[in-house]
Amino acid sequence: MPASRQDLYALFEKLGIATTTTEHIPVFTVEEARKVHDAIPGGHCKNLFCKDEKGALWLIVALEDARIDLKAAKDRIGSKRLTFGKPELLMEILGVEPGSVTPFGLINDKEARTNVILDEAMMRHAMLNFHPLKNDATTTISAGDLQTFIRATGHQPRVVAVSEPA
Repeated sequence: MPASRQDLYALFEKLGIATTTTEHIPVFTVEEARKVHDAIPGGHCKNLFCKDEKGALWLIVALEDARIDLKAAKDRIGSKRLTFGKPELLMEILGVEPGSVTPFGLINDKEARTNVILDEAMMRHAMLNFHPLKNDATTTISAGDLQTFIRATGHQPRVVAVSEPA
């Protein structure tokens, strides 16, 4: 059984991480999300759950408007050819459904199978926004606390300039 939102908040509290959460209608795309998050300060993000041809799993986290070329990204992050992970694999590993992909899903990856890439441009923002395991809310967390959370789940995030320059 995947972690609940309450489990996520309990881990934040245990780690001394301050967050704020805004509930809203479910959003499934970056375009839909733009309509609900204008009043929420901080960088709004997208998350790409990928698998490479060797079977390695990758979570690439970037600003919502970042252009990510998976062909170029593979060289920047040191992977083989990347494709998007199937919904069943996403649920198995991160415990979330498509449209709710979030680095907070790493709470469910107990074996730390996922390689985590944080886009360098995103990490310049003091505050970042992600779904708290479901796409009907947005949780704001500091960039530093995001890394603290990821490490607490047993993952070692890497900050890499993976997005294409504007």
